[in-house]
Amino acid sequence: MLKTAPHDLPQRVSQLQDQLKHLERELERVNAKLAASQGDDLVSQAKDLQGIKVLAAQLDSADAKVLRDTMDALKAKLKSAAIVLAGVQDGKVSLIAGVTSDATNRIKAGELVNFVAQQVGGKGGGKPEMAMAGGNDPSGLGKALAAVDAWVAERV
Repeated sequence: MLKTAPHDLPQRVSQLQDQLKHLERELERVNAKLAASQGDDLVSQAKDLQGIKVLAAQLDSADAKVLRDTMDALKAKLKSAAIVLAGVQDGKVSLIAGVTSDATNRIKAGELVNFVAQQVGGKGGGKPEMAMAGGNDPSGLGKALAAVDAWVAERV
């Protein structure tokens, strides 16, 4: 399997560990680029509700780190916004809500993420500007994300 002589095993294992670390760093770099790219595409989908951009979207194969990175990019681009991003992996839903600081007097990220999480069999929490949640019912995700606009509209 390692195609090496027994006396060379420690060196070969070390090489493989170094290669693995390099590949993990490369994967993180590619995921960060993907997050930035997806963020650019999503900006145009945001709806304006009384001066606050509202966006709710599902990102394919996005883990929590990709969701956070994408959220940071979107908040910077949209300036005044309430955003919910979701990812589904292995039947589990990951959610992140972000609200820019100028809008937290009307909308709290923790309340927003819990609104969506309850519809996908989960719960979560966080701070007024950023909150995360998880759920185990991806079938309700589309409906939950579609309801975000109305939820925000009631509060602005």
